[in-house]
Amino acid sequence: MGIEIERKFLVTRIPVDLSCGLFVCQGYMLNREDRVVRIRIMGNSGFLTIKGKTVNTRRWEFEYEIPEPDARQMLELFCEKPLVEKVRFKIEFKGFEWVIDQFLGENAGLVLGEIELEHETQSFEIPPWAGKEVTRDPRYYNSNLICHPYSAW
Repeated sequence: MGIEIERKFLVTRIPVDLSCGLFVCQGYMLNREDRVVRIRIMGNSGFLTIKGKTVNTRRWEFEYEIPEPDARQMLELFCEKPLVEKVRFKIEFKGFEWVIDQFLGENAGLVLGEIELEHETQSFEIPPWAGKEVTRDPRYYNSNLICHPYSAW
């Protein structure tokens, strides 16, 4: 863990060669501009994640696997509603693993592609299915989609 460097793009069309998607449900125990504490269930696994403020494309991130029943209970008891629900796909493009999140519920219609990099100036090719970059647009942060869902834009 440590530093996360991520770039985020709108997905203009879903690639046909996606892996099987994994259902993700996540919520926020603490949701401030300078830090978030997130609980996530992905498949049959639970995760506790602590993230710092995003500066350009990087931020501090610490993530720990926790028992799935504990994560489910934390989502129910301690997280702001609505929860963020999405289906996550992974796809390789030109030597990089991309994540595509297809949002559900109040954020249905939003599809984002993300790539994690080793350093901020690392070069990569943008896939043909990726459109406008939204890395620095806070509306697209999962933590903001709770208060300002995509369907209300």
